[in-house]
Amino acid sequence: MAAGATVRDMLFLYSNARAAYERFIEIGSKPGLARNAVALLLWLDQGRDHVMRHLPGLTRDAVIHLGHEAKAVLDRLHQDNLLLPPTPLMSALCQDGGGIDPGAFAFNQGLIVRGVAEILDGVGTLIFDDRLYRLYHRHQTGLLGRHAELEEPYVGRLPVAVPEDCRSMFITFSRGQSVERDEIFDYFRR
Repeated sequence: MAAGATVRDMLFLYSNARAAYERFIEIGSKPGLARNAVALLLWLDQGRDHVMRHLPGLTRDAVIHLGHEAKAVLDRLHQDNLLLPPTPLMSALCQDGGGIDPGAFAFNQGLIVRGVAEILDGVGTLIFDDRLYRLYHRHQTGLLGRHAELEEPYVGRLPVAVPEDCRSMFITFSRGQSVERDEIFDYFRR
């Protein structure tokens, strides 16, 4: 989101994600499972809101099934041998965004796990905060005035320092001009 976004702006932006979370809770899901499922679905949406806009209107059984699919995917993402379970409902909901490619899950396993964790630790701290949402709804119309906590600037999760030996870089070279290995090393040793 653009610089200068307030907590109120972020709560509004992610109101469909909050509605999805409330729908999971409404059917009896544990809060941890509901948070994880919504975070995975948010990651799959990648800001397009294809899944989130459908979830509040799903039947109770469909939401339960979607929760089981999300839990199964998240459980498998934490294993070394990634064999994804079938996800027919999740795939159907993601059709607007191109569907789910099981091979992409296996290839991007680390990226998905980090992405879901970043959602939980970042904007998820707002989405899943019941007290903040009650405050937001009380002051939504503006008739009660502006609440200072909602008008604070949103500061996402601060970047984590990555040790130097864990960093990587992708470099491309033109086919027309070959570069010797020593030239590459010399360039980065300067």
